[in-house]
Amino acid sequence: QLHLVESGGGLVQAGGSLRLSCEASTSISTFYQMSWFRQAPGKERELVADIMSSRLTNYLDAVKDRFTISRDNAKNTIALQMNSLKPDDTGVYYCAVRTGPFDIYKYWGQGTQVTVSS
Repeated sequence: QLHLVESGGGLVQAGGSLRLSCEASTSISTFYQMSWFRQAPGKERELVADIMSSRLTNYLDAVKDRFTISRDNAKNTIALQMNSLKPDDTGVYYCAVRTGPFDIYKYWGQGTQVTVSS
């Protein structure tokens, strides 16, 4: 059973930076897609960034040029470097995995809170 554990959230002022990490309990080298989602209070969960097994990346327009997703297969982790944070970036950030191209997001972490003050 795959487990995902996020870390790195916290409280930061607008303009600041945070780095989120997600550690998997098994090897991630073959995982098709690893992603970061976020959910703000009263809003639906949205896809923030993802990285494929090919290392191809994709970002929500609102975070392009500010966030960078990376993947370290040797450490079984993915990370999300978040710079120039804005109050709108506030929410619970979740790591999620699709193990194959025909799979849904079956595996989720417990989430880590990111709060950006103005």
